[in-house]
Amino acid sequence: MAGSQNISRMSPRQRMINLMYIVLTAMLALNVSSDVLNGFNQVEDGLARTNVSISNRNADIYNRIAAFAEQNPEKGGVWYDKATKLRNTTDTLYRQMEALMIEIVKNADGESGDVDNINSLDDLESASYVMLSPTQGKGVILRKDIDRYRNYVTSLLTDSVKRNNIENTLSTLPQKENGTFVEKTWEETLFENMPVISAVTILRKLQSDVLYAEGEGLNALLNGIDAGDVRVNRVSAFVIPSSRNVMRGSKYSANIVLAAVDTTQRPTVVINGTELDNQEGLYEVVTSKTGTFDYSGYIEMPRGDGSMERQDFTSSYTVIEPMATVSATMMNVLYAGIDNPISIAVPGVASSNISASMTNGTLSRAGDRWVAKPAKVGTEAVVSVTANIDGRVQTVASMSFRVRKLPDPTPFITFKDDKGNADRYKGGRPLSKALLLQSPGIEAAIDDDLLNINFQVVSFETVIYDSMGNAIPELSNGSQFSQRQKDSFRRLSRGKRFYITRVKAVGPDGIERIISPMEVIVN
Repeated sequence: MAGSQNISRMSPRQRMINLMYIVLTAMLALNVSSDVLNGFNQVEDGLARTNVSISNRNADIYNRIAAFAEQNPEKGGVWYDKATKLRNTTDTLYRQMEALMIEIVKNADGESGDVDNINSLDDLESASYVMLSPTQGKGVILRKDIDRYRNYVTSLLTDSVKRNNIENTLSTLPQKENGTFVEKTWEETLFENMPVISAVTILRKLQSDVLYAEGEGLNALLNGIDAGDVRVNRVSAFVIPSSRNVMRGSKYSANIVLAAVDTTQRPTVVINGTELDNQEGLYEVVTSKTGTFDYSGYIEMPRGDGSMERQDFTSSYTVIEPMATVSATMMNVLYAGIDNPISIAVPGVASSNISASMTNGTLSRAGDRWVAKPAKVGTEAVVSVTANIDGRVQTVASMSFRVRKLPDPTPFITFKDDKGNADRYKGGRPLSKALLLQSPGIEAAIDDDLLNINFQVVSFETVIYDSMGNAIPELSNGSQFSQRQKDSFRRLSRGKRFYITRVKAVGPDGIERIISPMEVIVN
């Protein structure tokens, strides 16, 4: 029953495509004859024409959204941006499938291969090679991209039936073949031992499925343009304060508004028995002491029949002492000789109205953050914060920080992995001799994700033990391996270890230090 219900929810276009795919796959399983291959060719041509029609339909929906956004940017702009993102995402996946068709055909027919004029229709190896071979494996990439696309499109849909249709249409779940208990991956099911024309037809069908999903998403966005409009069926009073927490000496501000107010007729606002003297419903009171303060009132609005609509309201506000939060982004200490990011915020006060200073060093503003640079290790740095509140400059906080010397860095050898990405070897595991010989020398840094600071290596020694157990030290050329060191590396056999010791490095604080040694295992 569940299967029949899912089929009944499919669109006629989707049922037609699925039926053609099932019939032609069954024919292929019986005999890959020239007639069958030509049948796939005709289906592929038909799908290509269908894709053009669907693409034109989707473009029409997109243009309707764009036209509305041009007429009403404030309301339609957000939907136009979503539609543009959907179009771009769909186009990327569509072109990816087109590129896979071209690659499969060229693998079968050579560099002159043409998707529209395939010679090796019955080639059973090209699709498997491009989509499934370990060196290519583009079927796995395609499956993951379809998964991401499916999840993205379904996130745009509020209709559960349409979401389920997209889930089923773009499903990449593993499948079991008849008579077997082992599941095959989605890409193996579609492309293993498939003729070139069959693989191209499958990819063309996937393009059609993607365009169908795009159309559902664009329709949902088009319908969503009006879905955000508010339909009012009652009138309520609202108190909208700028903040419920107010510093002593500053103002408490709140807007008293009536929902769905007629702009041609302002309501009357009464608070604690006194009518507000402005039409904006702005309530202000100067605070003189801390605590929580309640107030109440009502809003009156004339009805069409001349009677009055009255809505009562109550609210409160809290007055607190001036305060600020000052925190070091990198733990509760500051490090001498480097820039330490600092966050300084005063509740209810804009960043531009906040000033700060520091003892034992300098404190400077960097956008919305601050940078502290202490001078002496062992001497506290005190950060003092002032704020301009309603035209008055007040000292709101001060905080002391301990100033410490930078910790020692870790030495490492920089090399490039198989993908060409830079990596750091810090010892304790085998390192290819070829990568070792390609490395110019060693570097040092603190890279613990809390502090990311580079140090300059001044010099170091390598210590290699010969077959008699004698230590043979060699001195570097600054931070670079010397020629004698590289010659000794070339003589090392697989599994041999040597040590990099007496590493001298200088950090941004100007302090030279000898850091911990590193064990290198040659692979």
